[in-house]
Amino acid sequence: MEEFFNRMYKKSRYYIKDNFALFKGDSIKLLKRIKDNSIDVIFADPPYFLSNGGISCSSGEMVPVDKGDWDKVDSLKEMHKFNKSWLKECKKVLKDDGTIWISGTFHNIYSIGLLIQELEYRVLNNITWFKSNAPPNLGCRMFTHSTEQIIWASKHKKSKHYFNYKLMKEINSNKQMRDLWKFSCVKKSEKKHGKFPTQKPIELLERILLSSTEEGMTVLDPFNGSGTTGIAAKRLGRKYIGIDISKEYLDLTIRRYEDKEITNKQIYLYENYK
Repeated sequence: MEEFFNRMYKKSRYYIKDNFALFKGDSIKLLKRIKDNSIDVIFADPPYFLSNGGISCSSGEMVPVDKGDWDKVDSLKEMHKFNKSWLKECKKVLKDDGTIWISGTFHNIYSIGLLIQELEYRVLNNITWFKSNAPPNLGCRMFTHSTEQIIWASKHKKSKHYFNYKLMKEINSNKQMRDLWKFSCVKKSEKKHGKFPTQKPIELLERILLSSTEEGMTVLDPFNGSGTTGIAAKRLGRKYIGIDISKEYLDLTIRRYEDKEITNKQIYLYENYK
């Protein structure tokens, strides 16, 4: 990890403790500072670009869907250009046998899916996350949105990626795990230190990291957000590097990381299945 720190701009170093590091700045610029072929696994939850003045439902109330300026884009062409830029940099920093996970909704995932193939990653799976407690559709003119897609891809076709098949089968009642995963939306207890608009449930990230990493591997999240990837990595004994442009959300991540009730909590998967 020390070599990694030395390559990053000093002004971008926001928080470093043990094997948990946060950097503040533009993701694409900071990805260029990371050594090529140095990261084992990337989890990316990029902007969905759905901040268009619409409405949604939260806790039974009508709320705007706008997340912030980081979630706005002027055109499809601009969105596609942005996605291509960060995906190219991610491919450079991944080890030859490394993999990348990318989460998204229909607003952005089709652009990413096309670029994954153009950049010659190898798609391993398209995971469908079914949200068992998704909010209702207020317009009542279409089906309720209750899923997100998570693309899992290796760096290239010849990659010998890591997959803990045995564990995934074990926690699935000794049956092969399928690409449809059922998890609820984020629990209130996971928002005790603050809210992030597209926060993922900790058990989702634990499954992702348990399936594709081993203890001691390095995990990168170029869109850190509330730091859920980092919290899961900490619990599982993985090294973590998070990048975000927002001081507010980096501070939220630090509050979560320094809460021992969160970072020392028994791993969800083992808690339920072991």
